[in-house]
Amino acid sequence: MADKKADLAGPGIGDYDELIKILPEDYRPLLTPKETQKAITSVKNYIEENLCKELNLTMVTVPLIVESDSGVNDYLDRDGSRTPIQFHISNDRDKNPIEAEVVQAATKWKRMALKQFGMEVGEGLITDMRAVRKDYFLDHDHSAYVDQWDWEMAITEKQRTLQFLTKVIEKIWKVLKGAETHVQELFPQLKTDKYPNLPDKLTFLHAEDILERYPNLPRQQRETEIIKEYPAIFIYGIGWTLKDGYPHEMRAADYDDWVTETKSSDNRPMHGLNGDILVWNPVTKRRHELSSMGIRVNADTLKKQLAMTGQQHLLTLPYHQAIIHDDIPLSIGGGIGQSRTFMLLLKKAHLGEVSVTVWPKVLKDMCRKKNIAVLE
Repeated sequence: MADKKADLAGPGIGDYDELIKILPEDYRPLLTPKETQKAITSVKNYIEENLCKELNLTMVTVPLIVESDSGVNDYLDRDGSRTPIQFHISNDRDKNPIEAEVVQAATKWKRMALKQFGMEVGEGLITDMRAVRKDYFLDHDHSAYVDQWDWEMAITEKQRTLQFLTKVIEKIWKVLKGAETHVQELFPQLKTDKYPNLPDKLTFLHAEDILERYPNLPRQQRETEIIKEYPAIFIYGIGWTLKDGYPHEMRAADYDDWVTETKSSDNRPMHGLNGDILVWNPVTKRRHELSSMGIRVNADTLKKQLAMTGQQHLLTLPYHQAIIHDDIPLSIGGGIGQSRTFMLLLKKAHLGEVSVTVWPKVLKDMCRKKNIAVLE
């Protein structure tokens, strides 16, 4: 069970001796560096335009830095393993200073922004979010620099259901599949039997169902095995403690709702109004996460989840107070990894082929030996 506990948080392979075994041996990129940049622009524009159409979203500006005491930064999990970069802005010779931090994601800010931008029920926003996550292990699909389409939509209490969540996910999948078709029309070499396309539809499974299939495996291994059978899945209920005594993965207690009781399609009791989109990556031959999303906590479930995680002290922060007093809309939202999506659709072996960031020398050297050219 120790492996299960270690697998709850802290993404990435975690070992460069292991990573070199995982990077493909016979890799040949299908696009030149110049073609790759053109393809990235085309995919980005397509996804942004069509997410706005499908979900009734408006593109808005998004912060890179926030005040430390605002409570709107994303801590990604609830074990304290991933903390933001913090810094002091002296401002006016320290007469009016600000304690600030770089965002790790815009998850909480977006919900506040729904009110700021006057979004009504059924309307939402999408951002071209950039963030820094300094505590990630840097491997083939994790970097310290993060780019996401962070989106949020105002909803009603009656829409806080698994059925509504599922409909929204299906619309997102339609856009991602459309982007795949779009970029392959522009670059036909991307359509190849060596790297099969994404399936037309997602398979929806609950974390409890996957645990039942593979009760002795830790989370990432369970995901890998299930994706071999179903190459594109959405996993419901991430954050709730499962039958083995562990959550499928750690989730922060103050944005996604993972405590609400639900029913499976065959009427079994489940928990959670959130989850992840994962696919099989035929280039890396590994699980590949594209999106985390969910219906957000209301006042009741926020209190329950903070009590379960021993974090009631957060209730005094402005963001949490806004939820408690119904000052911001009920919402659904998520983040879709941009570079993760580009890497998948452009059939790349490494995130560094589509994203310019920092990598350690050991990683750049092993990529060079494997014919993987990371951008610098």
